[in-house]
Amino acid sequence: MTIHHRRKFIQEMGFSAASLPLLMGLPAFSKADGNTAKQRMIVVFSPNGTIPDDFWPDDAGADFKLQRIMESLQPYQDQMLILKGICDQIKGDGDSHMRGMSCLLTGIELLPGNIQGGSHTPAGWASGLSIDQEVKNYLQSKPETQTRFGSLEFGVVVPDRADPWTRMIYSGSNKPVAPIDDPYVMFNKLYGKLEDRKSVESVLDRVRNDLRRVRTLVGKEDRKLLEQHEQFIREMEARIKRDAEHQLDIPAPAQKAGVKNANENMPDLSRMQIDMLVNSLQNDMARIASLQYTRSVGQAKMTWLGINEGHHGLSHEPDSDKEAVEKLVKINQWYCEEIAYLAKRLADTPEADGSGSMLDNTTIVWTNELGKGNSHTLNDIPFVLIGGGLRFRMGRSLQYGRVSHNRLLMAFAHAFGHRVVSFGNKDYCADGPLHDLT
Repeated sequence: MTIHHRRKFIQEMGFSAASLPLLMGLPAFSKADGNTAKQRMIVVFSPNGTIPDDFWPDDAGADFKLQRIMESLQPYQDQMLILKGICDQIKGDGDSHMRGMSCLLTGIELLPGNIQGGSHTPAGWASGLSIDQEVKNYLQSKPETQTRFGSLEFGVVVPDRADPWTRMIYSGSNKPVAPIDDPYVMFNKLYGKLEDRKSVESVLDRVRNDLRRVRTLVGKEDRKLLEQHEQFIREMEARIKRDAEHQLDIPAPAQKAGVKNANENMPDLSRMQIDMLVNSLQNDMARIASLQYTRSVGQAKMTWLGINEGHHGLSHEPDSDKEAVEKLVKINQWYCEEIAYLAKRLADTPEADGSGSMLDNTTIVWTNELGKGNSHTLNDIPFVLIGGGLRFRMGRSLQYGRVSHNRLLMAFAHAFGHRVVSFGNKDYCADGPLHDLT
């Protein structure tokens, strides 16, 4: 039974229109269509590599012990999949931080550019879209999995600059997507009202008519550009329509007032963003999301942990500097605690259709641009998965022999039923999606 038929069925039963938003969310009605449970994925990024000895479990398989960085995830150990040996093998322009960040989810080289980093050649943006956007586009192409936004990009203290160190999401080649790190801006995006909707629609009508008129006056190449403009107009109209129709099943979370978007407020900002992220998914505004903490080469100073040095500077210290190592462990433990909070929020939130908790149908993918900060290695990139959204076999620690991360990105797409034959650079996809996940 479709949503339209469910609505008609409820109305024919004699219920009022005012009760429809409540009744439509009840399991008795929502399960009537026989659809499978929702699938969601949240990519969480923290920067500057990890401390391998305090991060990776010693043993592979189901009988593994979490090291101290990940101890806060112990309540979810049977819902975790820890993947060691996943390597970013993308070469080309840009330093390791740049390629580690902008190739992390795209799996493809950076374009030539003029952004200089480290001792490597300068580079530009990634030359392809990221896997979250690939999956988003697939879900948005089907009426039964379409959502208001498709994907949502959250950030926490991401610097106000645009370069390959600050962007991991791409909607296409040379098309970076900026995360929204101001919770008040994100709140307005999610829950604000478009008061002058009719005026905007009138403007779009005029623009569309102008584009139609000019089409007969230009050549073939200009018409291609016009087609892109017309597509943008159609997308704007569709979004306005979705915004007008969207009703919140769950009220928006309360917001703390006056929290400045600054380093010292990272703990508050993180929780505000996580609470909105969970609420937005609960209201089915999107099924793909990302949460980016600072940026590659991020210099957050975690003073609330008693650490006054910048994170990136500490990550360059040698392994023999035990004080620096302990501070880096504390920094990574803090990030892990925030992910544990996200997992708990999802685990404590039941699905409206009775298919378990939101964590049962959502997979958190915690990752990083480097395997280890002071070596700048792109081997053993951290990939820690929590939750059942991808339908992988969880509760395991797996150790691979330096496989391309493109194969994991392919596996993400396949988990949603999107059977890509490659993703990113095809040279690293010959062996297909990563094995042993299901």
